[in-house]
Amino acid sequence: MIAIEVNSLPIKEVMSDISKAFDTTYNESCGEYFLNLPSHIGTGNIKGINFDSGMGIIQYDCIFSQDVEFQFTVNEIHPLKFLYCLEGSLHHHFENYEEVHEITQYQEAVVASDLFNGHILRFRANVHTVINSLEITREKFQSKIQCELITMDENLQQLFNDIKAENTFYHDGFYSLKLADLFREMQAFNGKDFVKKLFLEGKAYQMLTEQILQYEDDLVEISKRNILRRTEIKQIEQATELIKSSISELDNISNIATAVGLNANKLQEGFHSLYGFSVNQYIQRVRLDLIKDLVLNTEYSMSEIVDLAGISSKSYLSKIFREEYGTAPSEYRKHFVDSLLKKRDDKSKN
Repeated sequence: MIAIEVNSLPIKEVMSDISKAFDTTYNESCGEYFLNLPSHIGTGNIKGINFDSGMGIIQYDCIFSQDVEFQFTVNEIHPLKFLYCLEGSLHHHFENYEEVHEITQYQEAVVASDLFNGHILRFRANVHTVINSLEITREKFQSKIQCELITMDENLQQLFNDIKAENTFYHDGFYSLKLADLFREMQAFNGKDFVKKLFLEGKAYQMLTEQILQYEDDLVEISKRNILRRTEIKQIEQATELIKSSISELDNISNIATAVGLNANKLQEGFHSLYGFSVNQYIQRVRLDLIKDLVLNTEYSMSEIVDLAGISSKSYLSKIFREEYGTAPSEYRKHFVDSLLKKRDDKSKN
């Protein structure tokens, strides 16, 4: 295992310590520091940037050839950290404490050490690990908090106001779909220099906002949570399959949500995020696609199509079909058949 002592806190000094330990160099552009891993250490990179507000971001995108342990052990109060594992896994423990926390893919952890104790982060060998770390120097960040935190959860109030690091704090969970979208935007952004710094600072505030909302949502019992986690995407996909396979006898939205292990609010958020539709709009789209297929490619009567599509009447069938395609389904079928016959006649004449 490679153990790296990081004895400084500003990002520049952090990157300097890491580059010396790896026997390589780092680059800087408009306050963002960038280090490519040398081949004897692994592949990937580490990036970091500080903002005037006391906030900063460190991003690890690495495959190490050996286990690597970053020991942030400077004899000062350490930043409050929000750790997000996009790929792989990470082990964390507080300096001078034995308990180890494993943070796996799609998990997040809020960590604050006490006094001058630091943080130990361990990366496993030969595993592609992507970690975003939002870091907040609480004493400096206080100047940005121009209002009381009385509406915030009491534990979070204490966490942000604990500028002397009198207490440890640890909380983990699975990060939200909105945070996952933020991380994708950060990875995809191609701007440089000042524009990139502005972009990343904006994302840092968005990350903090979404994290506070998620923390408070985490305190609610699971069945009543409203924020969709990244790990729950599979359940949204299960709901779409359920809708497609059961369209003729589809239940109400609450029962669909229950069937896939979500509540109705999360189901709606997931459909809006993934497909840009409400659940009802998605169901309507699936019905219309099925109806069109049945009208064009089968000889089912309109009454049979009503049953197969799970709608109430032929008049409603005609209404929704006309709204979408501008004509009644029987007329649509007749026009399609007539067009086919004409093409066949034209082909036989040639």
